[in-house]
Amino acid sequence: MLKGKHIVLGVTGGIAAYKIASLASMLKKQGADITVIMTPNAANFINPITFETLTGNKCLVDTFDRNFQHCVEHVSLAKQTQAFLVAPASANFIARAAHGMADDMLTTTFLACECPKIIAPAMNTRMYRNPILQDNLKLLVHYGMEVITPARGYLACGDTGEGKMPEPEFLYECLLKALYPKDMQRLKVLVTAGPTRERIDPVRFISNHSSGKMGYAIARCAMLRGAEVTLVTGKTDLTPPMGVHTINTTSAAEMADAVKARSREQDIIVKAAAVADYRPIYTSDEKMKKKDGELTIALERTEDILAFLGEHKPKGQFLCGFSMETENMIENSRAKLQKKKLDLIVANNLKEQGAGFGTDTNVVTLLSAGECIPLPVMSKEDVAQRLFDYILAHRDEPVGK
Repeated sequence: MLKGKHIVLGVTGGIAAYKIASLASMLKKQGADITVIMTPNAANFINPITFETLTGNKCLVDTFDRNFQHCVEHVSLAKQTQAFLVAPASANFIARAAHGMADDMLTTTFLACECPKIIAPAMNTRMYRNPILQDNLKLLVHYGMEVITPARGYLACGDTGEGKMPEPEFLYECLLKALYPKDMQRLKVLVTAGPTRERIDPVRFISNHSSGKMGYAIARCAMLRGAEVTLVTGKTDLTPPMGVHTINTTSAAEMADAVKARSREQDIIVKAAAVADYRPIYTSDEKMKKKDGELTIALERTEDILAFLGEHKPKGQFLCGFSMETENMIENSRAKLQKKKLDLIVANNLKEQGAGFGTDTNVVTLLSAGECIPLPVMSKEDVAQRLFDYILAHRDEPVGK
């Protein structure tokens, strides 16, 4: 997605400036063409040569550089830029940008650019909370720019609170989102992910090996493409994607309640969670002691969330399920597609190399009433992209319309 994209990173004076070197490196590794523009104050925190080494491009600091090419540099740079991030953004830069000032290389290029612009404020908590600064941030939002809310934490000044610049990984996601085509704007998408846990006693539970990676990739993909995303997740070791409303659940019953409460307003539901089919009929409030001989646990069926959604699907909603099999994958998945009244089912075989639990890749087949589309081994992110490509090409009008 980033290969060949031209991105400008604006760096102002602040202790967090050193972190942008990591961001520049991350972007370069993904094939992006990076230009860094620094304010003179920023050069007191990190040397421009660092950025030139990481990006392979000249780092710009002064507006009038005699070693120029035959063009007006800030204008020519603005014409080719596809995303512009200023991080850390000082209070001084924010004030100047909000009021259209253009008196150095950074502000002149910033004002000339028509691409998506992202501002990441970083400063002392008291400065950040100052109503003048807040009014300036509102002006930037009014003019169509994205302002990233600072993180909370220990600041260089010794205070603890708002004003900390987010980590480079978060800024990377913000840039990626800005560059993605927004073909899912105004759509509401609900995704389930991860395993459920069915309690036996305070210590033990019944679960499965699902890592949640596939569901999280689907939620992230929908977010990047502009959808309003709700992720209902079981217990995983994953960090939820940014910009996604995440609801944490444990048991199948909790997941069912969370999904059912929100299902009717969704335009698309993708149920990728590995939900337990059975739970113990009786649970103990105390740890069950080990005894000689066998232990038998009586089980009962959990609610079939996907079947409920199929029975109560509103007009225009697209319902997609997942089917993990170990044999007769196509036949079993087609039966599930029809029985549960799905629009699409994503089938995969646990025994196939590149598929299964905990992997970063998957091998799936998209099955609908009239189509069977096998996909090769690919990353779970690419599977998510292909899945939404199919859904957008086959869905009816949104539920919200």
